[in-house]
Amino acid sequence: MSGNAAALSAVLAAARAADRAALIGYFPAGFPTVDGGVRAVTAMVEGGCDVIEIGLPHSDPVLDGPVIQTADDIALRGGIRIAGVLRTVREVHAATGVPVLVMTYWNPVDRYGPERFAAELAEAGGAGCILPDLPVEESDAWRKAAEQHGLATVFVVAPSSRDARLATITAAGSGFVYAASLMGVTGTRESVSRDAADLVRRTRATTELPVCVGLGVSNARQAAEVAAFADGVIVGTAFVKPLLEHDDEATALARVRELAAELAAGVRRTG
Repeated sequence: MSGNAAALSAVLAAARAADRAALIGYFPAGFPTVDGGVRAVTAMVEGGCDVIEIGLPHSDPVLDGPVIQTADDIALRGGIRIAGVLRTVREVHAATGVPVLVMTYWNPVDRYGPERFAAELAEAGGAGCILPDLPVEESDAWRKAAEQHGLATVFVVAPSSRDARLATITAAGSGFVYAASLMGVTGTRESVSRDAADLVRRTRATTELPVCVGLGVSNARQAAEVAAFADGVIVGTAFVKPLLEHDDEATALARVRELAAELAAGVRRTG
């Protein structure tokens, strides 16, 4: 693996060597403004995030919950475009040095042009792309462009994915595997945790890539629970909420920084 993707792999390997999970924070570009989003993500890293995912706001974010949908709507009404997403990646990477990926639905990238998007993302310092709705069978053009520009391609697996399908997905991906579940929606915390742990176990049977889990984690206790069986803990909604709940930016950023520190402590407390 080359280019910026190598830095992502190095960070994940360093966390594993330290016998802990990586803390991966998600935040949508352009929320509440482009500059405000950069400040929020910088606070996330200052608090302890190892890797950042920048969301590309979409008009029909079918896989996102109400909090992120609200943030996306604010960003879109504020005029966010792909140029603003790439600017966010560039400024966050320059300010923090951590690996920064873009998480996006496929349609905006397809319309922009996969080669153009990959080239500009790499030039901005991006480490890769998470594409939750791009079927592996339709991903050749993107993966070729991503590999050419040293970017990771992260695919998403779910508890409904059968073992053979997991093998197909993980063979095509790079960087890490995003294991998605539905904490707090599909049942009790105990049963959801069991489903997520089983998904990680089944995914690891097909790949050497790190397996990182997005579960609706919002506090240190939940982070520790997921970190006990995953290589990375992905947190998004909890970082977005303070910017919706507090009109005063300084107060919101302080809470974001505190939350990141709490979660960073959680991923180190897995015993």
